[in-house]
Amino acid sequence: MSAEAPFYADLAEGPEGARALWIRAEDGLRLRLGHYPGPAKAEGTVLLFPGRTEYVEKYGRVAQAFAARGFHTLTIDWRGQGLADRMLEDAQTGHVHLFADYQRDVDAMLGAARDLGLPEPFHLLGHSMGGAIGLRALVRGLPVAGAGFTAPMWGIRFVGPVRQAAWALSWSGARFGMGHFYAPSTGPGSYLTRTAFEGNVLTTDRSGWDYMLRQVTEVPQLQLGGPSLRWLHEALAECLALSRLPAPEVPCLTFLGSNERVVDGARIRSRMARWPGGRLELIQGGEHEVLMEDAVTRERVISQISALYRQAAEDKGAQARA
Repeated sequence: MSAEAPFYADLAEGPEGARALWIRAEDGLRLRLGHYPGPAKAEGTVLLFPGRTEYVEKYGRVAQAFAARGFHTLTIDWRGQGLADRMLEDAQTGHVHLFADYQRDVDAMLGAARDLGLPEPFHLLGHSMGGAIGLRALVRGLPVAGAGFTAPMWGIRFVGPVRQAAWALSWSGARFGMGHFYAPSTGPGSYLTRTAFEGNVLTTDRSGWDYMLRQVTEVPQLQLGGPSLRWLHEALAECLALSRLPAPEVPCLTFLGSNERVVDGARIRSRMARWPGGRLELIQGGEHEVLMEDAVTRERVISQISALYRQAAEDKGAQARA
């Protein structure tokens, strides 16, 4: 059984009985899982894949909403962020050696979900970078009945010629031993601690902003700065590779804020237009973190995703009985 890990329940504001566990990926790196319990007679478990810089406490309120709808939630500190093992001497750098290494974390998370006896069927919810990891996991056969995404990183938003510059700089940095350097215009420290609420690219809701800011302020170890050149190159390459793949045969619902300024909205629209049985919902006025917008928006998103999970589970059960 996995060992207990630190967990900041007061900051998470999740369901009673939530806890964190240490697990190890196949290559030995230590990761942290957050388990938010649902009701005794649960409808399944949401495997929640967070974005870059994130950590398990961030999704306490989301897990509370899923618990009210009958689901457990299991989420993770990916390698290099949260309280998981960091990858570089400068622990503030968001780094990964290979984007494929995140699939080692997925495999460890899935194994832990089964070891813990969490109720099935499993469902996927991927946000931002977790959306890229999640899409790759679906392609690899992640055993989930339904999939939800919020602002998935199926492309990174750049303006004009910056995209070509990002490719060139990240490639050369990784090739010539500078892959651990911060990507241009980034550095140490959480975006939340370096940015004012007014004009931020994450949320229009002050409560959601303060919720995230309090977490990284009271537990500075949760903070992560900008990405490394290596991470940037790996992420760009993975987004391009994913764009060339057909959609998985899994029911899917994706949410995108109309004011998205972090990931590439055009890539998301293109992918969802080609996803059989998939649907794209636009959040008018929403920013990157639609689950950290006001409570009404959050409840709307989670209600619709929960409905998709239920329908997907019913359809899967009917197919099994046929």
